[in-house]
Amino acid sequence: MFALASSVAISALLALAIAAVTIGLLLRSRAAALVLDLPNHRSLHAAPTPRIGGLGILAGIAGAGLYSGAAVDPRVLVALGLLIAVSALDDVRSISVVWRMLAHLLGAGLAASAYLYDTHGAMALVAAAVAIAWMTNLYNFMDGSDGLAGSMTACGFGSYGIAAMCANDLSLAAINFSIAAAACGFLVFNFPPARVFMGDAGAIPLGFLAAVCGLAGWQRGAWPLWFGAVAFSPFIIDATLTLLRRLARGARIWEAHREHYYQRLVQSGWGHRKTLLAEIALMLAVCAAALGGMRLSDPQQSGMLVAVAASYAGLIVVLERSFSLQKSQHV
Repeated sequence: MFALASSVAISALLALAIAAVTIGLLLRSRAAALVLDLPNHRSLHAAPTPRIGGLGILAGIAGAGLYSGAAVDPRVLVALGLLIAVSALDDVRSISVVWRMLAHLLGAGLAASAYLYDTHGAMALVAAAVAIAWMTNLYNFMDGSDGLAGSMTACGFGSYGIAAMCANDLSLAAINFSIAAAACGFLVFNFPPARVFMGDAGAIPLGFLAAVCGLAGWQRGAWPLWFGAVAFSPFIIDATLTLLRRLARGARIWEAHREHYYQRLVQSGWGHRKTLLAEIALMLAVCAAALGGMRLSDPQQSGMLVAVAASYAGLIVVLERSFSLQKSQHV
């Protein structure tokens, strides 16, 4: 048991080291100048910044996976490979939103079939595919401020790893701790002020993995179905509410914008660092709630979920009032 636990720790350390070293080398190579995120009127950054950090994260995850020998369904690997290829190409030269969405839906369908095809009906399969595709995209939507997506990855997948350890599923723990550790290697360069962004090649696969690992943990009995939704709720709530708000007024939801709550906080004067620290506090709080609640009785779990939802509702009311007050003061 000790040897297996040590293997989990080594996998995570390997992921962190590979990610950090890979990103450091990429920043010193010509690739840093070839794939730049150029500022525009929707950006929160002011200087051209390389968006190659995701390649380092993926390298760290891959290296740790090879070391641990984690068994992954071939359909998940094919889906992940497809998303990485399409996203990396989109980082270099923009791809039509239609083709991107087709790739995301195909990848989501493949992953959903890996876990639900033999055990659940068609409706469950479709619902899971839609959820995976949405998580894949919203992660990319939320990757717009220094340190934010990297911190969510570290906290969310870290909570997956802890839950898997509690369930004595060391293989699942190794995968999730390795993803969290690779994100920490990225944060070395992405914590405000960021020297590198993860790009679509990082954000899209991480969103996909957040949904897929959450589904895998539920299927293996490591945690309840709601666990992943709570652990990653800072991203899910912000992105979903922003999408609904834009849909309600007829905005083009596929276009870039600066209307997410985290973006509005940065623009309101909080800046990247203060916004990130507040978001990390929220991430840690909901991950702690998820970890504490997963072993409760069903009625107690329902009560915990209601409490989390009520807390978000209160937080949103406070933020909206604050934004409205600031807007009225500038009129």
